[in-house]
Amino acid sequence: MGTEGARTDRLGLLLDQFDHAREMAQVRLTGLSDEEYLWEPVPGCWSIRRRGEAATPRAFGPGEWVLDLGAPDIPANEYAEVARQAAGGMTVAKIADDWSVSVERVEQILTHTGAPEPDATPITTIAWRLAHLHFQFAGGWEWTFGERRQDPKLMVDFDPSAASTLERFWAVIDRWRDSVAAVTDEQLDTVGFSQYPYSNDADHPFITVLSGANLELIHHMAEIALLRDLWRARFTTSG
Repeated sequence: MGTEGARTDRLGLLLDQFDHAREMAQVRLTGLSDEEYLWEPVPGCWSIRRRGEAATPRAFGPGEWVLDLGAPDIPANEYAEVARQAAGGMTVAKIADDWSVSVERVEQILTHTGAPEPDATPITTIAWRLAHLHFQFAGGWEWTFGERRQDPKLMVDFDPSAASTLERFWAVIDRWRDSVAAVTDEQLDTVGFSQYPYSNDADHPFITVLSGANLELIHHMAEIALLRDLWRARFTTSG
């Protein structure tokens, strides 16, 4: 990767990172078929499903297809974040509300010692991962640059067509990027510039929110890339 013209200001670094991640992701998603998009590599996957066929208790979506979502919990990789929230002065009740879990669950995490047990998280399909990113970036834009009215979980009509999904997804991603590019230094440092309701964005400077959004795009796209590799190899590996 060349460095000519690379930006070194705070916003520039985050935009460049986002742009490179988007470029790599679009290349990796070229040629995605509907069958691969909905492929469930193991039993018990989370995916998008027709309403009434959802495999989880909190599946959501405004249309015929809904996105699987299980009972709320705090994964082991977020225990340190819970400890930081408590150290920063958040009450146990506020932390519990932030994560949509019980006070008892937060207390259990705060008193935990030693390494956390590995999370028993479900495998999710490419469709699930794209839908997850889609509604988060659509909602992120609405609650940062938009009217801050729509429920993010009702903003995206999930679609079993890979081509249709990707067309709408890239439009949402690019709208987010264009709006972020116009943010001022003062707005970067503004706590609560984003009011995204399914997060603690309102408690942080917007530059922290941007960093988290980049991470979300990067890590889910890396997971999608691996699923594409496994799909391609599913009939070529020897038993």
